Amino acid sequence: MTGAASLLGVERSLSGKRWQARSGDERLALALCQRHGLPDLVGRLLAQRGVTLEGAEDFLSPSLRRALPDPSHLIDMDRAAGRLAAAIQAGEKVAVFGDYDVDGATSSALLLRFFRAAGRPLRVYIPDRIAEGYGPNAAAMERLAAEGIKVVVTVDCGITAHAPLAAARAAGLEVVVVDHHAAEAALPPALAVVNPNRLDEASPHKALAAVGVTFLLVVAVNRVLRQAGYYGGGRQEPDLLAWLDLVALGTVADVVALSGLNRVLVAQGLKVMAGRANEGLAALAEVARIDKRLTASHLGFYLGPRVNAGGRVGTPDLGVRLLATEERAEALSLARRLNDLNQERQQIEALVLEQAIRQVEAAGTPEGLVFACDEGWHPGVIGIVASRLKDRFNLPAVVVALDGGVGKGSGRSVPGLDLGRLVIAARGAGLLVNGGGHPMAAGLTVARERMEELRAFLAAGAATELAQTAWQPALSLDAVLSGAGATAEVVSQVERLAPFGMGNPQPRFAFASLRLAALDTVGENHLRCRFESPEGRSLRAIAFRALDNELGQGLLAARGRAVHVAGKLELDAWRGGDAVQLLIDDAALP
Repeated sequence: MTGAASLLGVERSLSGKRWQARSGDERLALALCQRHGLPDLVGRLLAQRGVTLEGAEDFLSPSLRRALPDPSHLIDMDRAAGRLAAAIQAGEKVAVFGDYDVDGATSSALLLRFFRAAGRPLRVYIPDRIAEGYGPNAAAMERLAAEGIKVVVTVDCGITAHAPLAAARAAGLEVVVVDHHAAEAALPPALAVVNPNRLDEASPHKALAAVGVTFLLVVAVNRVLRQAGYYGGGRQEPDLLAWLDLVALGTVADVVALSGLNRVLVAQGLKVMAGRANEGLAALAEVARIDKRLTASHLGFYLGPRVNAGGRVGTPDLGVRLLATEERAEALSLARRLNDLNQERQQIEALVLEQAIRQVEAAGTPEGLVFACDEGWHPGVIGIVASRLKDRFNLPAVVVALDGGVGKGSGRSVPGLDLGRLVIAARGAGLLVNGGGHPMAAGLTVARERMEELRAFLAAGAATELAQTAWQPALSLDAVLSGAGATAEVVSQVERLAPFGMGNPQPRFAFASLRLAALDTVGENHLRCRFESPEGRSLRAIAFRALDNELGQGLLAARGRAVHVAGKLELDAWRGGDAVQLLIDDAALP
């Protein structure tokens, strides 16, 4: 934390955060405006996101031609591509072993579509979250070998699966690991390990989701096949760019940084998605009642959770089947089933979250890390519950679902704590059966008798790291606007920086001393507000899932009073035209 004054004097908001202005070089902002002919607001927002004069064109007009690297720069990529191309040419049986989340589903569907286009079948294996857990397991590998599979590609998993991949090798399988999670010095026994986060890897593209790495693999395999003369004679080379919609979905849903190559992949993928050529994605948007052009926000908050629902509370391969199907009727049937499972998941999540909050509050003020565990919690929702606890307590959170003598855990972090590394350290200390992840999220398996040791280890490690970074809960704001500044023109200027996500947050604005003129509840626990500025301008706003938290209770108590309010601006779809509404992130009393 710097010594800069808090924005609008807010040291502790209704949700417990300090408001701070996002820093940016004002001279750079001016230079950006002058060189690229940009409005002042756009120049300031770019400068606040670290966009340079030289990088502005690539940021505002992402180009895959300029950004896509040669896949061969990744260690083991040529070995992996050569083996898969040989398998395709020889007609060998190949399987993909994918994780059960969106990143794994999109990676698996991408490979399935590529093999189909190449005229070859691909066996898809998605493990059951409850029965098999995360990542490759020996029984599954041996089952695939018994089916005559020769090559297995693991996607979004495998980087720490030493014993299962040793069993795969013993069963005669050749395994290609395609992953992006944190690696250890010792790599698993595999034919090839393609991962930008290998410790010996110099690739600058370490923020890629697994589906991004998988896309590079597909590019590499396709190139080998082209050079070998595989295409021709009635066999047409596939249009790889047509599958960028899958890459965009997996990248956004895995909450990796939307900068550099990721930004380009998502921007181009959203353009592909606008055509709704993927029957599964089109059906999913239909059941989610999205009838406008899809944005990164739609992928993260509407489509992603529905694809995830199969792996969380249903049949694990539903998401892959949906994303890979070319039949309209099948797509609609699968999309409706996933939509129903998502509603079931929301009900289970709400119950577990309520119990976890009571448990944490009863234990007293958490230090370093929020930790909750209990028997009978559904392991399919613990990651989402961990995310909710992180937001509520402004601390990293780990939630463990106990089943007999074993607990399956999931964690979500805050800036300043690499949770994946901390979990790997816990495994190295002998506290875990398995575990790994990346800076903002991690998964683990722990024996019941080691639970308290694990809790203490993670809390101490988190407290130490967060103390070193002087981290405190904060809300970064891009600018203070007057009530008259909430216009469609401002929304249009902001959209020039899309797609938004991790690493490129949607601009957030503060409004000072607006009177909360009206407030009512909509849906189950959303609050709809109307603010009035001192100049008499009206601003409509909504606070999602706020009724039962500190923000919502504070707003209810502030009815009729002046408040500072912060959030994101968007066009109001209900009122149409140029009407604008504020999506409330936080508020504070002046």
